[in-house]
Amino acid sequence: MDAALDARWMARAIQLAGRGHYSTSPNPNVGCVLVRDNELLAEGWHQRAGEGHAEVNALARCEQTQGATAYVSLEPCSHHGKTPPCAEALIKAGIKRVVVAMEDPNPEVSGRGVQLLRDAGIHVEVGLQQSQAEALNPGFIKRMKTGLPRVRVKLAMSLDGRTAMASGESQWITGAAARRDVQRLRAGSCAIVSGVETLIHDDAALTVRPEQGELPAEQCRQPLRVILDSRLRTPLDGKLFQDGGRVLVIGAVDAPESRNRLEAAGAEVMILAGADGRVELAAVLKELGRRQCNEVLVESGATLAGAFLQAELLDALTVYMAPTLLGSKARPLFALPLDDMNSQRRVHIDGIRAIGTDWRLDATLHTVAH
Repeated sequence: MDAALDARWMARAIQLAGRGHYSTSPNPNVGCVLVRDNELLAEGWHQRAGEGHAEVNALARCEQTQGATAYVSLEPCSHHGKTPPCAEALIKAGIKRVVVAMEDPNPEVSGRGVQLLRDAGIHVEVGLQQSQAEALNPGFIKRMKTGLPRVRVKLAMSLDGRTAMASGESQWITGAAARRDVQRLRAGSCAIVSGVETLIHDDAALTVRPEQGELPAEQCRQPLRVILDSRLRTPLDGKLFQDGGRVLVIGAVDAPESRNRLEAAGAEVMILAGADGRVELAAVLKELGRRQCNEVLVESGATLAGAFLQAELLDALTVYMAPTLLGSKARPLFALPLDDMNSQRRVHIDGIRAIGTDWRLDATLHTVAH
């Protein structure tokens, strides 16, 4: 087989997979390309959870697939879920060769789709452009391997590393372009986690507004909004409850009266208390993993962001830096009481780019709980 041609068609499958970024969760993003004699027969991608997978969508666009090669960014499924197994569909279609970028990360099913294809006499190759395929679904991969979602904290800061004035006032440090970009971050998240203090100060709705993020409304689903509120003080008259979307309030101390008023407003209430009398962050992430959340976005102030960092529960950071100075009295990026250089926390810078008049910095943590 021609390696260059294989690379070309797999790159296309991976590109197609990315089209499902905002709509496939809790499923992964997957793309498929069907080729025969180096001619494109059909292509497809997983567009929305509960609907046809990439392979089925591609097969539906072509009647004559006998002897074709399928390029798939993720191992075809072998189990019956909301849709039939894709491996069986490829077998029935007469596909003779399947090139897979990566195996399914779910240890309970990994390799079974490949084996099913091979048992049917289909030639299967695995591993082409694996790293690119993995980059499509980091949250799904982490949840399949650990039961926990991938956690990213989003922060906005001034040039001198401050996020809010001492009073808590923070709107707006960054410009309109950065705020539009945040909408895209939210749209790619299954849940948004914030603290009650941030909610009180900012009266945030924590919703995806497609028009602000210049996103197709039909591709956007609203994430679960999770408020960490130890004493169940979440106000009922704010924007959080105005749209009827899903709200989960997690406390550390159960107060029946407060629980009742929150539930009457439409929120779900849970108590997940740690030994220190505060909400146990690790338990929160375990619960979100149980709810099939792949990507979690933390939008909070320095205290909660610092707590996630100190607990080694963060995978990634996105920081928007504005060309302004807030001064030494303003609040820091993280509440992180370090005493010496040996305690510093190193991060890996993945990219820096201009967003309007601001800069977006993306980083991953060196030490992450897995």
